[in-house]
Amino acid sequence: MKKRQRAAGILLPVTALPSPYGIGTLGKEAYEFVDFLKKAGQTYWQILPVGPTSFGDSPYQSFSTFAGNPYFIDLGQLAAEGYLRDSDLKKSPLATARQTAKDERYVDYALQYEYRYPLLKKAYANFLKKGRNREKEYRNFCEEHEEWLPEYVLFMALKDENKGAPFTEWEEDLRLGKRNAIAEAKRRLAWECGFYEFLQYTFFGQWQKLKEYANQNGIRIIGDIPIYVAADSADVWGDPELFRLDENRFPTAVAGCPPDYFSKTGQLWGNPLYNWEYHKRTGYAWWISRMRHCFMLYDCVRIDHFRGFDEYYAIPYQDPTAEHGKWEKGPGLKLFDAISASLGELNVIAEDLGFMTRSVERMVKKSGFPNMKVLLFGFDPSGDSEYLPHNYERNCVVYTGTHDNDTAAGYYKRAGRREKAFARSYLGMKTGREFPDRVIRAALASIADTAIIPMQDYLGLDNSARMNMPSTLGGINWQWRLLPEELADELAEGIRQRCFAYARCSGDIDE
Repeated sequence: MKKRQRAAGILLPVTALPSPYGIGTLGKEAYEFVDFLKKAGQTYWQILPVGPTSFGDSPYQSFSTFAGNPYFIDLGQLAAEGYLRDSDLKKSPLATARQTAKDERYVDYALQYEYRYPLLKKAYANFLKKGRNREKEYRNFCEEHEEWLPEYVLFMALKDENKGAPFTEWEEDLRLGKRNAIAEAKRRLAWECGFYEFLQYTFFGQWQKLKEYANQNGIRIIGDIPIYVAADSADVWGDPELFRLDENRFPTAVAGCPPDYFSKTGQLWGNPLYNWEYHKRTGYAWWISRMRHCFMLYDCVRIDHFRGFDEYYAIPYQDPTAEHGKWEKGPGLKLFDAISASLGELNVIAEDLGFMTRSVERMVKKSGFPNMKVLLFGFDPSGDSEYLPHNYERNCVVYTGTHDNDTAAGYYKRAGRREKAFARSYLGMKTGREFPDRVIRAALASIADTAIIPMQDYLGLDNSARMNMPSTLGGINWQWRLLPEELADELAEGIRQRCFAYARCSGDIDE
């Protein structure tokens, strides 16, 4: 991220937007959220990765590092374009199954998986009949994305044919990408490949319109990319040379984190590691393509687990935990030198949380990228934490918490006696009820150029609104959503006044 004047933003995943069909989309409610951000004096909307999610529904485990998530396609826009009927939407269980407050508050991914795709297939069938006026635009899209699109659509069509099984369980010639088997699959699955192509054409069309609207209203989008790609992805299947795989395309080692604050046995992510020697020989061409694609989607890119470019944690494949991994050397800033030589100055946020060595700190400093400060990490009474505002430098982005943290209210409720006492002293609080507002004000008042606040903290919500619990599957991970009535004008004005008071937006204070 470029150094600039003080600014603020809100962290809210697309999935968490209100919508009539059980999950946030790129439809009307997304535009209304942009309007809310503008009223609230915000500069940024930070989201989570937007790729198609795999098992566990985590946006950090996607079937493709380039593709968009079909769940985000707004069905209402497809109806407006004549590819669906209003009756199709009204009769769908995506609409009729919503009967309780819980249905409104949390995404039901199983429901999305079962009932969204039949609607999208009906839309594609109608597009084939009615979409002749878009044929040139459609072909231009496919040509623009030919680096990754044909591989991705065939991968998804083959997954469907194999009932969702990972590609490592496919018939051997397909698993290994043998030429004759691939040619036959393309012929056999032509309709299915076309369907997944249509989904990407639709996603990117809706996305670009939303981004243009946001930018026209002074809102810049901060995207989020995982450092790694999912083991079961079009990237690994189609380009195995990019990764550390054996001759059967199984990983030789996988990614994760050693034991830490979040997990006593570490975090076993399971992503295949990069073959950095190969990337170096190709001038980091794949990474350049990846980042070019990201800057087409976003105004700024947060790179998850930035320390992995200095050193990465390699865990033996099939180990049950992350306890026995070892640190290995990454590409360092040579990677980003190659990217910037190709793309120009990079508007990037370096996610540098967790255990930091001096070499990682030097790499982040030398990159010039702003790093992250998470206030909820700071209330440790045993020491002067780097996450407390009086220790910040300007070139950083401060958060109350991230998608991996509890909400501010949830954190305080579960904090120990000494942590609570320290927080009360540091923030000048008398009661715990004040904590969410006080910690937000501490972030906004800090010297950090940019402050990003999760929407849940502005709403003062408890642990039930947490987005993710690291190292766990299931529960309510990735499910929380806003209720439509929560985006009130009074809340927007309250946020704006706080941001104005700390010089993060223009305007004035209402009496």
